[in-house]
Amino acid sequence: MSGQKIITLLTDFGSRDVYVGVMKGVIAAIAPQATVIDLTHEIPPQDLVSGSFALQSACSYFPQGTVHVAVVDPGVGSQRRGVAVLFAGGYLVGADNGLFSGVLQRQQAIAAVELNNPDYWRTPHPSQTFHGRDIFAAVGAHLANGVKLNQLGEAIALESLVTLPLLALEKDRQRITGVIQYCDRFGNLVTNIPGHDVFSQAQVKFQERLIRLVTTYSGSESQALVALVGSHGFLEIAVNCGSAREVLQAKIGDRVVVINEEN
Repeated sequence: MSGQKIITLLTDFGSRDVYVGVMKGVIAAIAPQATVIDLTHEIPPQDLVSGSFALQSACSYFPQGTVHVAVVDPGVGSQRRGVAVLFAGGYLVGADNGLFSGVLQRQQAIAAVELNNPDYWRTPHPSQTFHGRDIFAAVGAHLANGVKLNQLGEAIALESLVTLPLLALEKDRQRITGVIQYCDRFGNLVTNIPGHDVFSQAQVKFQERLIRLVTTYSGSESQALVALVGSHGFLEIAVNCGSAREVLQAKIGDRVVVINEEN
């Protein structure tokens, strides 16, 4: 593990309430030397697909050994497991509900445990509605302090980790059909279509609209719909100086088609 003690936080808690601040307080009490970095707290409530994409997009930019605490947890208080996962880049801590799917599709899991050792929780009697505070933040802090994975609970089989269903992606020589997997605060619609599969002369189709492929957001007149390969490495649909989500009334899971005009 790297000498740097970094903990990232990703949640759907927003910034209005004290939930994120309280998690940081728990971390500070256990690992005051750790650097805590907020990835985002604006994941739409209970949106595991968006949370998984955001976590996947961020993890590779951190030093090896970083502890990623992620809480998008619609099943809090149920029988779903809390887990810590060791992977090539560091640790993932949170609910076993598929939130880590995106990361683990790109970076192989090495070992995982169920978080059933209360010695490393904030309290042996955690709230049934706030495991982010009472279990996950505390476990993340202990990992940053150097506690070993096997001290946190019982080992579990990697293949037993919950994964989200793969988003539909169909490819042939003429076309690629994918879906919207994320929408950022600008209203840009990020698909699951890899940018390297998109030919320069392709046409992008959403519903019945054909959208011109460009290389930058400003590659067309103001308020025009455009398609481009964004910084995430996926094809996205945007509006120059506007919101594609609002213009198209689009949502996660909507289909997008790329038609290869070079064939």
